[in-house]
Amino acid sequence: MAAEALVLVTVARTRGSVPREAGAWMAVAAGGITGTVGGGHLEFDAIARARAALAGADLAAEVRYPLGPSLGQCCGGVVWLRFERVAAGEDLAARLPGEALRPLALFGAGHVGDAIARIARELPLALHWIDSRDGQFPAGPPVRGWRQEVCSPAADAVADLAPGAAVLVMSHSHAEDFDILAACLQRQRERRDLPFIGMIGSRTKWASFRQRLAARGFGEAEWGRVACPIGVPGVAGKQPAVIAVAVLAQVLALPA
Repeated sequence: MAAEALVLVTVARTRGSVPREAGAWMAVAAGGITGTVGGGHLEFDAIARARAALAGADLAAEVRYPLGPSLGQCCGGVVWLRFERVAAGEDLAARLPGEALRPLALFGAGHVGDAIARIARELPLALHWIDSRDGQFPAGPPVRGWRQEVCSPAADAVADLAPGAAVLVMSHSHAEDFDILAACLQRQRERRDLPFIGMIGSRTKWASFRQRLAARGFGEAEWGRVACPIGVPGVAGKQPAVIAVAVLAQVLALPA
């Protein structure tokens, strides 16, 4: 729900070279902004219009922006922005335009999991965030397309993941990681509908897990598809935000 009144700005349609696609949106409140419709003078003017409306001015339903002639932006195309008032307490998620979201299952709400979730808010991802502990998720409602679930044992949530989900395993314990991973491989054996399974950890951890998976009856053709360590190569640093960027880049690079 919107905590305060705001104006929802949406790219209604475009022509030529423009910074954002139709459906991109930005929510403008008196004290903050979520999302973006492309930056530059286009966004500056849209924010000014929205905040003037919040202060009581009339609000045009749709405004045409020729980027080159009127705003001096080098894109040179034309953007039509739609403006809609959203009252305090109204469900903003229900007003947002439809968007193709890749399902992403994230096991673990620790430091790295939290960093991934914060960055994923701005990405075309439908996050199913799972932790076995109460009180781990941040306060406030999740964004559109998200689901936050407390499930103990966490591995039980694997059966309910969306088909086609990319899976990231980074719980608070190695024992739980192993059980989640084994459940994912079992689901792959039965349904073959999890295109990516990645687990945080060192090469030593992964070597130990491979032996244990083999003892469980999983062959190399099965555990060999697991990405561990996760993240695109060449990104150094162990800070949670650095790891999150590398992991989400890997997810976004997956075939559609």
